[in-house]
Amino acid sequence: MGEALTAHAAGSLRVRELFATEHARHAEHLDRARAAGVPVHPVTEKAAASLSETVTPQGLVAVCDLPAVELDAALAERPALVAVLVGVADPGNAGTVVRVADAAGAGTVLFAGDTVDAYNGKAVRASTGSLFHLPVARDRDVSAVLAACRAAGLRLVGADGYATGDLDTADRAGELDAPTAWVFGSEAHGLPDEVKSQLDATLRVPLYGRAESLNLATAAAVCLYASARAQHRA
Repeated sequence: MGEALTAHAAGSLRVRELFATEHARHAEHLDRARAAGVPVHPVTEKAAASLSETVTPQGLVAVCDLPAVELDAALAERPALVAVLVGVADPGNAGTVVRVADAAGAGTVLFAGDTVDAYNGKAVRASTGSLFHLPVARDRDVSAVLAACRAAGLRLVGADGYATGDLDTADRAGELDAPTAWVFGSEAHGLPDEVKSQLDATLRVPLYGRAESLNLATAAAVCLYASARAQHRA
């Protein structure tokens, strides 16, 4: 809630109204909303629970305009690190990748193909406010997204558990220093062959223990931080 109000104050997002229960948590947000001219409406606990779609609602629900970020605008500043989600179905994973990308210093997150809506309620909650920190754009044309990344000077690298190369060897070779768009595929099937054929490289996260694999959000965190560390070191 605080992140949405901060974005509202900065003019990057409009919070239209706020619904609050009598015992709402973080009630200081009510004062911020009123000071910013956002209408605040009292509601019952039952109404708040229905609006929030959570098991333990905080008693505060904001109605916001969806940010309209176009693909070209998201890449206009030629970020050095970008996360691209292709066909990711789970909103919790998608929102967590937005959060991780934000923490790793990525410039934008791109939702491509049939990836879940970035503003799905569960995705918004999983992003824990990061959705308001960096541009998130969507385009159903995966090839167009990849082409736009390449045009912005980004090396296209796919996360693939079956890739020959891995993060360690790529790091030692200096391959992670370059501006990079990390491309992550669906939880069940990974990246389709037609997508991998458009990439500059695919890399796997090396597994030193007996686990068969990492889930999408964890793998994304490892990959994004590997690039972020290499870029900061360079």
